[in-house]
Amino acid sequence: MCGVLFCCLPYGFSQNGFTLPNGIKKDKISFELVNNLVIIPVEVNGKELSFLLDTGVNTTILFGITDTDTLRVNNTRPIKLRGLGEGEGVVALESKNNEVRIGKAIDYEHTIYVIFEETLNFSARMGIPIHGIIGYNFFKKFIVKTDYTSKKVIFYDPLKYNKKKCSDCEVFDLDFHENKPYVTLEMLNLFKKKEKITLLIDSGSSDAIWLFNETDVLSEDSKMFFEDFLGLGFSGNIFGKRSKLDEVWLGNFSLNDVKVAFPGKSATEGIKFFLERDGSIGGDLLKRFTVVFDYSSQKMTLKKNSQFSEPFYYNMAGLTLEHDGLDMVTELTTHRNFNFTNPTGNENGTTSQAITDVSVFTQFALVPRYVIVDVRQGSPAQLTGLKIGDEIISINGTLAYKIKLFQLNTLFSSKVGKRITLKVKRNGELFKVKFTLKKVI
Repeated sequence: MCGVLFCCLPYGFSQNGFTLPNGIKKDKISFELVNNLVIIPVEVNGKELSFLLDTGVNTTILFGITDTDTLRVNNTRPIKLRGLGEGEGVVALESKNNEVRIGKAIDYEHTIYVIFEETLNFSARMGIPIHGIIGYNFFKKFIVKTDYTSKKVIFYDPLKYNKKKCSDCEVFDLDFHENKPYVTLEMLNLFKKKEKITLLIDSGSSDAIWLFNETDVLSEDSKMFFEDFLGLGFSGNIFGKRSKLDEVWLGNFSLNDVKVAFPGKSATEGIKFFLERDGSIGGDLLKRFTVVFDYSSQKMTLKKNSQFSEPFYYNMAGLTLEHDGLDMVTELTTHRNFNFTNPTGNENGTTSQAITDVSVFTQFALVPRYVIVDVRQGSPAQLTGLKIGDEIISINGTLAYKIKLFQLNTLFSSKVGKRITLKVKRNGELFKVKFTLKKVI
């Protein structure tokens, strides 16, 4: 499953921030859950866009926008953003005094960092438009509850918030470094002992847990891990190892066989991390709870939801897909018109005759084109001969463009033993491949 990960962004600016209108105690917005990530509607200077709600960033980022007429770009200065990945970062412009709305909350003096790098296209990997990322500026002003079951974000004015008692909740203390929240959990290490780990809470990561040090987790036994594409960061693609932790404790909550990833050194080289940070906790773990962030009190509250006991799956197919432009398709549509003649009388009553007029129309439509951008070595997909650049035409008999990209990614991470049949186009030629999803580790 494709991940999107961001870190190490500028900080230290000052602004009034988001506020709710007088008399409004709370507001609620719906979100899309895509690859374990929360995508919310955000209005920037009158234009509605889609943003990733990300606890792992401390400022607001805008990218993938070609029409900037609605943006007031004032007092700009070029800066460089560095994040996880194998590249050197990207150049951006700082834009101040923007009007940003999330639901009924408004900030009239919002600072945005605008990126014009065309290769930074998270929408292609997600399969839906993603125009930006927002995090600390929103969370710091409200008490924010993310309900992953109902797909709602409810945010409250902290001064008017009435906290309800919750006997089956766990409350965690948060530490902040550069405006980002950190929490301490426990895991079972390689030596079957509990070990405390300090993790950045990064809702912008689609994985469950990332760790930077594999010494106490992985042995040299290659059957305990596999090399894989981990995600896309500001500085490029991220590769590393994947494995599982036997058990992880969040207070009294216990999770077994939890996905864990270890990014390669090239992805983190040159990045200055919080000294006590061991890694990150991401969306694949957070989605198993209703999560309440109270930045003003430095608290996080978790309550188990219906997804708590679901297994942690990897991409067992070994394929990473991307939305690569549009194709035109033609479809024949049949339309039938029924015409009735005037009724005539006879000894048996009145009768009428129906005449059917059949019209056939040709419809043209632009549909998404999905191509393979990474194939994991030794995976079922690689063993069938699939290659980077192959276009997926259909999957299990359904035309690929009729399925959302994140749904395809979910399919590749479904049950062990599931049969997959792909129709693929390569250099203009069509062929079929079949494989079975198998347990990786």
